[in-house]
Amino acid sequence: MIVAQNGVAVRDGLMERVYDARRRSDELFSVVRAGSLYERPIPERHRIIFYVGHLEAFDWNLLRENIFDLKSFHPEFDRLFAFGIDPVSGGLPSDQPSDWPSLDAVHDYVTEVRAALDEKLADGALESRAQTRDGFPVDSLLSVAVEHRLMHVETLAYMLHRLSLDKKVRQGDPQKVDSAPVVHGMVEVPAGVATLGLRHGSENFGWDNEYEANLVDVPAFVVDQYKVTNRQYLEFVAAGGYDTRGFWSDDDWNWKTARGISHPAFWKKTSGRWTEDRPGDRWLYRTMFDEVPLPFDWPVYVSHAEASAYARWAGKSLPTEAEWHRAAYGAAGESERTYPWGNEAPGARFGNFDFHGWDPTPVNAFPEGQSAFGIDDILGNGWEWTSTVFAPFPGFEPFPFYRGYSADFFDGKHFVMKGGSARTAACMLRPTFRNWFQVHYQYVYAGFRCVSH
Repeated sequence: MIVAQNGVAVRDGLMERVYDARRRSDELFSVVRAGSLYERPIPERHRIIFYVGHLEAFDWNLLRENIFDLKSFHPEFDRLFAFGIDPVSGGLPSDQPSDWPSLDAVHDYVTEVRAALDEKLADGALESRAQTRDGFPVDSLLSVAVEHRLMHVETLAYMLHRLSLDKKVRQGDPQKVDSAPVVHGMVEVPAGVATLGLRHGSENFGWDNEYEANLVDVPAFVVDQYKVTNRQYLEFVAAGGYDTRGFWSDDDWNWKTARGISHPAFWKKTSGRWTEDRPGDRWLYRTMFDEVPLPFDWPVYVSHAEASAYARWAGKSLPTEAEWHRAAYGAAGESERTYPWGNEAPGARFGNFDFHGWDPTPVNAFPEGQSAFGIDDILGNGWEWTSTVFAPFPGFEPFPFYRGYSADFFDGKHFVMKGGSARTAACMLRPTFRNWFQVHYQYVYAGFRCVSH
């Protein structure tokens, strides 16, 4: 198949993935009304305009420096849009909208970068090159560009979720999924082995933190069949969970108290009447484009600190990365599945992922996505926090062209998340993919389930 971009014919395969990822990011920015691109919906992050330039600057700096002999036409923008902000890095940014280039200037930069890269991608320059200058596979470098953009299509959705509703353009109708009321329970997972990570030399692409493959013996445990729902978490809130010191670590308690945090960031207190016997009436839930009565059977989205406090209140704990993997991909004996439901590629009937919707669905809405042990909703519909600190596997080697991608976060302050959300691309639903955030970041599409031993 041949596709065309900017009037240039290109080969299929990876090139087609590059252009599909661009389409996804362009569609995302179309959610924001033109006059709101200089807003900062999350105080710890850059203004939206930064990301309009960042996605192209990343591709340009990555490919120009490692594959193509191209001269920079705007070095200032190459630097300005190169790096984002880690929310745990310290003080909040204080820049003003006037400190940033005009939207026209940023769009001109994006257009020039795409045209220059498209010409190189289409002229056969890659056909004779298997490796970059430092010996990294060219195809893997292009996968880095694709997945970096798709990661931002998801993390930018977190940001746009915080943007005022009147500053967004509605995209499609809300996803409607029918399901019966959730009946919560726990599932026994027998002892077994979890294969974490990728083997060096594997044909599959992976980020540096996914290597090297290692086997972990996992003792038997019991795990929630479903993610913790808004209904369950409401019980924790109503029981005074946010006011009970014993459920929180010292650091988490100080953070919660200093910020005045008393409920999940996706919840909003109503101004209407409510009664003690109907505490759910007190809350609205903020979806991407609406505010709706709290959906009881959707997964709750919270920070790692809040998830840990709930688990202590419930007398349970968060799973380790190995336990989560065993629950999701384990099967009879020592065998493991490619996906929780088997080896078939991700599809709409297996879960809420790959941009099928903007918001969560009930945790029991996709029974065909159940794991071998009978665990539901474990891939998609919200990342899941683990108790594992984000750290390298034995044999870790940083990417030579992006040495800080993972290593900058091996600081003991970030925790592994697994699974995926409604806005996670299918290519990142592989068993070895590792996501991570710091413990006090509330804005991620991340929930959790608990384990007992």
